[in-house]
Amino acid sequence: MKQFTDAQIQLARQRVTPEIVNALIARNREVIDNDILVPETGCATWNHYFFCPNHSVRLIWDRHSPGRHRCPIDGATFSGEPYDGAWWRWLNGLNARACYELAVLWLLTDDPRWLEKVVALLMRYAQFYPDYEEHGGIPYNGPGKANAQTLCEANCHADFARGFDIIRGQLTQTQERYIAERLLCCGAEFLMAHRCNQIHNHEVKIGATIGIIGAVLGNDRYLDFAVRSPYGLQYQLEHALSAGGLWFEGSVHYHYYALEAFFAFEKVAQGSRYSLLDKPWYRRMLSVPLQLLLPDMTFPAINDCVKGQERPGHPDIYEFAWQVYREPEYGALLSWLYSTRPRDNIDALFYGVALPEQHLQPPEGHLHAPDLGLTLIRTTPGDAVCINHLPYGGEHDHYASLDLIVYRDGKPLLPDLGTTGYGAPLHYGYYKNTFSHSTLCVNGKNQPPSNPQVVNWAENSAEARLVAEVDWRQPITMPDSKTRVEWDDAAYQDVSFRRHVVVTDRWLIDVHEVDNPHQQQVDSVWHLNAAPAGDSTAGCCFPHVQTIRQTPLTGAADLFYAAATPLHVHCFSGGETTLIQARGPDNPSTSDLAYVILRASQRRIVHVCVFDFTGSGEICVGWENGTLRVEEARSGYSCALEVNA
Repeated sequence: MKQFTDAQIQLARQRVTPEIVNALIARNREVIDNDILVPETGCATWNHYFFCPNHSVRLIWDRHSPGRHRCPIDGATFSGEPYDGAWWRWLNGLNARACYELAVLWLLTDDPRWLEKVVALLMRYAQFYPDYEEHGGIPYNGPGKANAQTLCEANCHADFARGFDIIRGQLTQTQERYIAERLLCCGAEFLMAHRCNQIHNHEVKIGATIGIIGAVLGNDRYLDFAVRSPYGLQYQLEHALSAGGLWFEGSVHYHYYALEAFFAFEKVAQGSRYSLLDKPWYRRMLSVPLQLLLPDMTFPAINDCVKGQERPGHPDIYEFAWQVYREPEYGALLSWLYSTRPRDNIDALFYGVALPEQHLQPPEGHLHAPDLGLTLIRTTPGDAVCINHLPYGGEHDHYASLDLIVYRDGKPLLPDLGTTGYGAPLHYGYYKNTFSHSTLCVNGKNQPPSNPQVVNWAENSAEARLVAEVDWRQPITMPDSKTRVEWDDAAYQDVSFRRHVVVTDRWLIDVHEVDNPHQQQVDSVWHLNAAPAGDSTAGCCFPHVQTIRQTPLTGAADLFYAAATPLHVHCFSGGETTLIQARGPDNPSTSDLAYVILRASQRRIVHVCVFDFTGSGEICVGWENGTLRVEEARSGYSCALEVNA
């Protein structure tokens, strides 16, 4: 067996409890309590299609209802494609997971029921797999056989191979050869044929699975291809990490998704000449996200991050990493995770070592990290401002350079909405677009790829200031990753956007300074986690965003919102500007949030938005000799910024 040593197996058997056994059984009930069901044809499509088109939430998967699927919000039912094919994809996932987890159950308990189930599943997939027809059509993805994309194929085969590795010694020679040749080798050859020449989390998952199969079967050709070939695992680590160690796609979710695949491979390769554990990359990848935690112990939901994926987890990664590296912060994260849940996962059984008493806490102090592409300003506990100056990250980017995320009193005030299932209409229609972020949007179109630059960073005991800029006149080197054009170069032609952010314990001052030589429609957009004030009118300022009121902004305006704490927003413009208040979908789209939009089309635009956390309503903004001055009349508190008029 490649995964576990005899010592690890004996330790896990000593540690296992009835509660852990019952938890594993509960996770696999759909497979345990029913007859084996494996698709006889390649009818499975994509799990991201299994979402309600109206509420952007996952449908309820029912083992006994392959042709009728219910929304958890209002009970509406959906049938036919794309939902039926997604139902079969879910089933394939449950079956593959059961191949691994029931094999572990057998290893821990010697109960023949679990062995029999795993053998039956593997034999059934081996029966049909070679004849599954290649199919696909999923955006950005290669085809599949059992599923509709190469990535899903890899995910399932990783579990098939890990389950096979555990129960292999109990198979007859005929069974072993049948599964190895018709399922694992057939799958590895398919994955090798369809792995793309690009840096991408998909290629990591695909490479890791080929490597797992190679390690389990002792096939060096598979292992060399997986680890050492161009675009293999080592190549991805060398080329797909930023200088600061963040995965190039700019999403913490996909950072962990790639790391999960790397470590799945390492668990079967540890100690071999193919292991990369002694290289510097993994330590950086493990530590970077822990610097980015927000006051509510979530990660910024930047770029593609389906709701819920912003929460720390991954004991499968950190149990193994804690055993290998013994970095205190890895142990502290595990201690925090297990403060609200039992330590009853498979990786804790086999790799777990004693944890520190100290729990991971939200980081304190500012993080200004140009090498990462993020700045987090933390003034007081519970308050944080995150500015996204990441370079373009490929297909999972949200075209939202210099996006702003704000936390106040431990809750999101200006959130990043992340996204929903990629097959749901609002993914491409709303969440993925520039206008659904607190940044600059031109003509309602998506920002082209850019390489934002930090112009200035300063901090003292009273405040922190960041000035960052996007200049669409400058050329950009695109990442070595496939993408499709979802932006509008013409709208942003020759536009430059400089954002000044000043954060104190009283205010957030946000200044948009825009050069707009072709006099396009420029929108400075902020969305607030607050109740929209008023009913929607017939107007639609962006897709899915409805106007409440639209008025000329003559100098300045004061807006008041009922958020978690009362919020005063002071808007100012140095030129002809329209103030739009609107409402748009939150995530999930079962509720709305408030939009504040300043719209102008002059060649030179300066928009100012002051978020007054005191609620005083006494903010004044004015220019004097090229200096923008923000003042609070009652207290005399003031702040000056150098901004070109």
